[in-house]
Amino acid sequence: MTEPKATITTGRVRGRRENGMAVFRGIPYARPPLGDLRFTAPVRPDPWDGVRDCAAFGPPPPQHGATEPLTGSCLTVNVWSPDLGGRLPVMVYVYGGAYRSGDAAESVYDGATLAGEGVVVVTFNYRVGAEGFAQLVGAPADRGLLDQVAALEWVRDDVARFGGDPARVTVFGESAGAGSIAALMAMPRAAGLFGRAIAQSVPGTYFSAPLAADVAAALAGELGLPPHAEALAPVTPERLVGAADALAAKMLAYEDRWGVVAHTPTPFSPVVDGDVLPRDPWSALSDGAARDVELIVGHNRDEYRLFTYDTPAEPADAVLAAFAPGLPYRDAFPDADLAELVRSDWLFRMPSLRLADAHAAGGGRAYTYELTWGVPGLGACHALDVPLVFGNLDGGMARFLLGDAPPDEAVAVSRDFRRAWTAFARGEGPGWAPYEPGNRLTRLFDAEPAVVPYPEETSRRLWAAHTFAALPLLGAH
Repeated sequence: MTEPKATITTGRVRGRRENGMAVFRGIPYARPPLGDLRFTAPVRPDPWDGVRDCAAFGPPPPQHGATEPLTGSCLTVNVWSPDLGGRLPVMVYVYGGAYRSGDAAESVYDGATLAGEGVVVVTFNYRVGAEGFAQLVGAPADRGLLDQVAALEWVRDDVARFGGDPARVTVFGESAGAGSIAALMAMPRAAGLFGRAIAQSVPGTYFSAPLAADVAAALAGELGLPPHAEALAPVTPERLVGAADALAAKMLAYEDRWGVVAHTPTPFSPVVDGDVLPRDPWSALSDGAARDVELIVGHNRDEYRLFTYDTPAEPADAVLAAFAPGLPYRDAFPDADLAELVRSDWLFRMPSLRLADAHAAGGGRAYTYELTWGVPGLGACHALDVPLVFGNLDGGMARFLLGDAPPDEAVAVSRDFRRAWTAFARGEGPGWAPYEPGNRLTRLFDAEPAVVPYPEETSRRLWAAHTFAALPLLGAH
């Protein structure tokens, strides 16, 4: 068969035909963020002559473990389409990685199986770490989020050439990707670019501008430089990644100023700067910022087990003091692994639930879920939903989570996720009733699926009086 081609606003592209699917990889949606464009908002790519071959993924953004220096544009999109002449729903994925890492070329993000459900799947790279999220003087905040907006603008302008309907765009993402989606819902720049959103395990970390500036000063201090874009521009991306790694390794030294953030593995999060991200997602959504966007939001039952599995147990007292001071966890959960449970609640479970509350309060329609199906040792841990949603159950991340031979139950739960997510993208709803604060009906993804009142009610009650908001800077130098 002939190789698929499309003509987009910047030129002609040629993809590959793979198992009946038209696949295009590495299409630029912005110019390379190098040189004078290093710490700027993304800039639309230059048009090209001829036909651009789009068989290979673009390079990943600078991050820990990257094997080659960045020489081209990491800001590229990838498309899987079952029908180039169609008018299909579009699902755009935002990867996670603690706002420090991520690469759309990871095998678990291959869109072929999901696109086989009758949707166009788009994935893309965006800047992470210091390149995307460090709050630098002389640079716009949240450059990683601005990259995401630019990718969604590319979808708006060009996805019809791949059989997608730009009026039916669903964004979906996990972990930092879900946190990004919550931010996009609160961002005026992203308004109108998507009509539905799926946020899988929303992390509760958004930085206030003073906190982000203090973190950036510590980061630049690792290099003996001020936190100015101009001063850091000559520093290679590799050295800047190294400085971020060095800072991440000694976060606890900053506990007096950064508070609970110092107990997390990442010095980066979206910044509530008052411009790019005017408000934190919970307050913005509760005031109706995204009331026209339908939302699925949920989490996994054993989120933090991914990070505590096969590691020495943490003292529960220290974890409680850092993440849940004053909350009576010992009385509420006398037999639980409190260090794991408290971190799961603070970082993912309660922020996700409260996003549903906020969206419902603002007049939006929300649906909630919990993944309760688990695997030996890891349970229903963080990121287990990613291979299940994409239907990629072997290799890479999936092999670590599911083993060499995925169990039959994983195949069934994966099918269940894909059907719900794609039905939602088509506008049919995911298959269960919307969330309402009165009943909090929640879909359980398990070997025996069910719809029940929110199952983590004890945790919900413990956190009922807590306000999730941008995290503050606690003190000066």
